[in-house]
Amino acid sequence: MTSILRSPFRSPAVGLYFLAPLIAEFFLGDFPIVMLPLLIPLSLWYGGGALLIREVARRRGLGWRSILLMGLAFAIVEEGLLTMSLFNPDYADQRLLDRGHVAMLGIGIPWTIFVLALHVGWSVATPIALMETAQPGRRTEPWLSRPALRAVVGITVVGAAVVFGTNYPAYGHFIASAPQLIVSAAIAALLVTIALRTPGSARVDTGQAPRAGMVFATTMLCAGAFHLGMHAPTTAAVIVMTASIAALLTALAAWSRRPGWDQTHVFAVAAGMLLTYSWRAFTAGYGSGTADLVLSLVSYTVYALAAVAILTVCRRRMSGVPGNVQLSV
Repeated sequence: MTSILRSPFRSPAVGLYFLAPLIAEFFLGDFPIVMLPLLIPLSLWYGGGALLIREVARRRGLGWRSILLMGLAFAIVEEGLLTMSLFNPDYADQRLLDRGHVAMLGIGIPWTIFVLALHVGWSVATPIALMETAQPGRRTEPWLSRPALRAVVGITVVGAAVVFGTNYPAYGHFIASAPQLIVSAAIAALLVTIALRTPGSARVDTGQAPRAGMVFATTMLCAGAFHLGMHAPTTAAVIVMTASIAALLTALAAWSRRPGWDQTHVFAVAAGMLLTYSWRAFTAGYGSGTADLVLSLVSYTVYALAAVAILTVCRRRMSGVPGNVQLSV
């Protein structure tokens, strides 16, 4: 499997373009393996969006703080303007907004935290981190020419239209209210503006960066608590998910400013995030009947093996020379 995966890593832009939707929708456990052809239309939005965020950040010399902020803007656009799952009370027939519902805003607090964090952490940050660690000499360089970048902008716009066009008829022809749409667009625009004006931190704290194994374990612990927290009672879910995010970001912000922090640590974070999705997929559901059970088990197992293969390729391609790779948030 690793030999099959090596080719996209030689073209990091192409690799990121397809890795983003693969992680975002398939490794999560949303779609069985027989629906892998959906990777093509899904890549328009997920792949185009992740690639656009990464290129804008690196062309402007911005760091991970800016990538995360733009990732949050991406998440709000998707869930607030395109699928409108933040406001649709019966999205996917799951009543996602019933828990912690805030009538004035028309949202459910647990779902809002959960779905936005999924996109920031897994749809955007994880694929970008993995592809960058697999490019020893080009981690912070632009990967696209200007014409190619303009093409990616067009692809992302088309992807947005596809997301809206497929979700609107599928989930009750729901349209959020004008204030909800306007506020969502304004928040996304504000986040992008802040991201473009937020330089990476150059401050170096005292002390030594922890071992990569500790970074990996911390990421797995916080990411795992985040996913499990969503299933807790409403108040506990909000507390656990928020605390998990805050703890991980705080730890990474501190550690990444210390001497000795390098691409091995960035890889450890990305690996912890990816493997969290691998075990989380097995909790995504198994349908009804023997055929669905078998298909689900096969799909989740294949996704887990693919995740390990991707991490193996990335690890082998990493440079052994330490570098001051910032993951400041």
